[in-house]
Amino acid sequence: MFAAYVHALPVFLINPLTWFQLLARSFSFAFLAFTYYFSKKPSKNTRLIWDATLSVLIVALTSFFILYFVAPQFALANYNVLSIYVRVFNIACLLYITVYTLRSHLKLQDSNTILTPVGYIFLGIGQYSLLIWYLGDMNNKFPFYGGLVLRWIGLVLFLIIAYRTFYGAKKRKSE
Repeated sequence: MFAAYVHALPVFLINPLTWFQLLARSFSFAFLAFTYYFSKKPSKNTRLIWDATLSVLIVALTSFFILYFVAPQFALANYNVLSIYVRVFNIACLLYITVYTLRSHLKLQDSNTILTPVGYIFLGIGQYSLLIWYLGDMNNKFPFYGGLVLRWIGLVLFLIIAYRTFYGAKKRKSE
């Protein structure tokens, strides 16, 4: 909702809150990706590839974050360029999370766990839609609002998962 309001304003590129929102969302996706990454024990080859990939992504994102605080006049002028790179980073993190959760769902074969990868898929498609909006015609708001709707659908799925988890645990305790 905040993103729709901020991007609807004619001077949204000047607003520092858009930068904070962009970088905070990226750090949250990176945090989730690292949480899933360190929760398993992969083979040496895949571990080396993901170590290198995630290291490069963290260095790039940290550099952008430092650039925002050290030279904000440079950063504010390049919001669209940085936004494209950050969206690609977000998609890479969401892709890893989706693959990880889908793989664990296939191992468990539990019908309750399918909502988790589907929620991440909706978040990833939402980020992809916003990337298309940035790369294409920014006057066409369909990819932007479509991306927001997909993001909301993903978040609603996570609320359903949380409700089932916590209400189900409370229900089992009372029985």
